[in-house]
Formats: sequence, structure tokens, C-alpha cells
Amino acid sequence: MNKEMLLQVHQRVKPYIHRTPVLTSELINDMVQSQVYFKCENFQKMGAFKMRGAANAILSLSNEERSKGVVTHSSGNFAQALSLAAKKMGVKAYIVMPKNAPQVKKDAVKTYEGEIIECDSNPIAREEMAAKVQKETGATFIHPSNDDNVIYGQGTAAMELLEDYPELDYIFSPVGGGGLIAGTALAATFFSDHCKVIGGEPKNADDAYRSLQSGKIEFNDQVNTIADGLRTFLGDRNFPIIKEYVDRIIRVEESEIIQAMKLIWERMKIVIEPSSAVAFAAVLKEKEQFKGKKIGVIISGGNVDVNNLPFNHKEMLMV
Repeated sequence: MNKEMLLQVHQRVKPYIHRTPVLTSELINDMVQSQVYFKCENFQKMGAFKMRGAANAILSLSNEERSKGVVTHSSGNFAQALSLAAKKMGVKAYIVMPKNAPQVKKDAVKTYEGEIIECDSNPIAREEMAAKVQKETGATFIHPSNDDNVIYGQGTAAMELLEDYPELDYIFSPVGGGGLIAGTALAATFFSDHCKVIGGEPKNADDAYRSLQSGKIEFNDQVNTIADGLRTFLGDRNFPIIKEYVDRIIRVEESEIIQAMKLIWERMKIVIEPSSAVAFAAVLKEKEQFKGKKIGVIISGGNVDVNNLPFNHKEMLMV
């Protein structure tokens, strides 16, 4: 991967994505005493950055491969992204989802004409069912985050941000499966000579932080975090990129995630999901270190259950 190749990826996915806006807030700038630029992927098609990677992954397949469809396992945004991208390209999408996945997420996949195959709610069951579907249908498996073409597609968000604001000193990205931050790190390397990439991660699911410490992929025994999109772990395709190009990862408490989310809802008047707030929570947590700097923050998505907003539950703020 190089700068020219990432530009080609962007050209390829352009017809299938929005070039999302970058928003600012004087109040937030005053609060952190730096210039903060929010790349609003919550305004992306299907409501999250994952449309970029899903589109690029399908577009990278041969016509013969596309004719047999694609399969993934996901209970969240990638399930919707792959279903929508596949629908737009006339490709069949098989989505392996746990039986206990929220009905609202199943309904969204069905809206985009993805075919849901249910499985037990554990990683091994998901992998086994996806492999079974792949064998029976000949569909190509596309991993939500540990896939080169997905990573490159996700990198186009930071690429756009740096095209608009080339003087950025930092870009903050949430860390879950690692696809977004790996793509962001590549974009920063190719499109800036000084911009550093920093990850934000829930302390209750800090496998990526520990992976950078140990030099090998670590896992979580339990993942009790409100940031449901960040409960996954890194993979062998994205971890080497993260290890080489990500400056560091800042861990945040559950209460800090909720406060950051509430601040953006209240002050910027935009809908973001808890996972999106993690990157901004990391900026707030260590704002003294970034005083006077120009900071990009990727708002990764806005798919949230508005009937169950965390800042409406006072007891959660005490976590």
C-alpha cells in the first residue's frame, strides 16, 4: 500500500459513499484549548465509516467472485454496511448474526436485503457458521476489520480529513477490531509528514492497549463497556500496521465515554454512538498534552438506540 494506491481506493469507492463533513465547535475548542476538527462519519451511508471498507472489499472482487456473493459475521455496523454495499452492486450478502442480536440491527440488515443466518452468541460459533455458509454457497468471506481491502477503505475517511486540513498535528480514532485505526494510520503516513495517530479505547476492553505493550495480540476476558462497537479484538492484518504507525492508545473510563458523548450531543447537536465518543474522550482526558495543537477526531458512527441513551441513566455516570 502506498499513497497512490490509497488515492485509487478512494476513487473506486466514491460513487458508493458520502464525503462526510468536518464540524467544529468554538466551545469545545475553548474547553480543550486546541483546534478540534470532527470528521463526521455518523453522516455516512448506513450511519458509520464501515460503508467505506465494505464497498472497497466488494469492489476488489472479480466478477465471478461477486456472482457467488459475500459473507461476514457481525452483529453491528459492518453487517449493515456489507448488506447495503452488496445491494448497491447487485451482490448477494449472507450475514451471520448471533441469535440474541438486537432486533433493530436485524431489521436494518433486512432493509438492505442481507440474508441473516443466526448462530450462537460466541466468537467460535460465528466463525464456524460463516465458514459453513462460505462452503455451501461459494461466497467470499469478508472480515469486518481484519481484511486488507476493508482497512484501505476505512483509511479514506482520514485521507479526506487531511485533504481538507493538511496541517493537523494529531488524528484520534476509536479502537475496536482495528480496521479504522489501521487505515487512519496509513492515511496519516501517506498524506502528512508530521500528523500522529492516537487511539482511544475503553479501559474495560483495553486489548489493543495491552497488545501495543506486549507486542502481540492480546484478548479480553470480559468486555463490560458501553462502547459496544469496540468489544472486538485486533487481527493479524491490522496489528502490524497499528504497531508500526500508531503513536499510542489512551484508555478511558465508562463515565468519561458517557460525558464525551453527552457533550457532543448537547453542544454540537449531532447524534453519535458511544463507540464514537471514545476518541473524543481520549482528547478530553489528556487535553493538557495537546494544548494549542490541531486535532482531528473521527466520529465513527451514529447508530444508537435513542430509547436507551446512557446519559439518561444517572447511575451509569457513577461507573
